Amino acid sequence: MNLRRNKKFTTEVSTGSLNDIMFFLLLFFLIVSTLVNPSVIKLTLPNSKKSQTMDKQQIVVEVSKDLQYAVNRVPVSFADLETAISLEVQRTKQATVVLRFDNSLSVQDLVDVLQIGDRLKVKMILATKPPNG
Repeated sequence: MNLRRNKKFTTEVSTGSLNDIMFFLLLFFLIVSTLVNPSVIKLTLPNSKKSQTMDKQQIVVEVSKDLQYAVNRVPVSFADLETAISLEVQRTKQATVVLRFDNSLSVQDLVDVLQIGDRLKVKMILATKPPNG
């Protein structure tokens, strides 16, 4: 008579929730590592003994709806526009030409004035509205 039972115990490890646990641990360590050392890069900015301000002179070229040109509020014709701009550029150092164009004008009108600036090697900025309006 065999009184012993034939039962063998097997051990199992449930790994179903192991992925969730590893994800939360990874997330925890990522958050903690960013909070521990927030300023890793230290910048050394240059210091200046004296402050320098550069006066950039602006030359305003205005073009109205009916193609009336003006350089610094002085009316000129399109034929004389290049000479008027070149005279103003010669008077000032580091001149920047501000173009105030009406938004109803064609692109070709803008390109004509930009070509003048390109020939004179002048930096030009386009503005569509006057500064007070």
